[in-house]
Amino acid sequence: MNSKERREYIRNLLVTNNNTYKGQFLAEKLGVTRQVIVKDIAIIRAEGVNIIATPEGYLIPSEENNFVRRVIAVSHGRNDIYNELECIVKFGGVVEDVTVEHPLYGEIRAMIMIKSLMDIEVFTKKFKESSVQPLSYLTKGIHLHTIKADNEEIIESIIKELKEKNYLISD
Repeated sequence: MNSKERREYIRNLLVTNNNTYKGQFLAEKLGVTRQVIVKDIAIIRAEGVNIIATPEGYLIPSEENNFVRRVIAVSHGRNDIYNELECIVKFGGVVEDVTVEHPLYGEIRAMIMIKSLMDIEVFTKKFKESSVQPLSYLTKGIHLHTIKADNEEIIESIIKELKEKNYLISD
């Protein structure tokens, strides 16, 4: 399989399946290195395909015109990550990303796609098992999340809960 065929295979796999695929999995399946996959993904993105990288792997988000999205500003310490994320997913919300404003680099955004309690468990377990700091460490706990939900009422319930827990930064 040449590079063009490989990229077409990756594109088709991501378009036709609503799953995530780690670079290492794709590399082993296609008999190349993970670095080749990273390069292939970059080329596919440059061709206009919206591939996002999450901690669970690469995916192409399905068209989600029926969802309501909101960017929220929150602040809390490392020990409150689980609780903050739980406030969002327990109502059916999805945490698409985390964004911080860095004084040198500007906006730094990471796709996290947390949609269930299991996702929160996996995400927070990584913190407990490593010395890695969350992005919000760079901004003393202040960060943004893009959240999505099926309707505005769910978004409002999430915001109310975050306010009650003093995580939401208000005007």
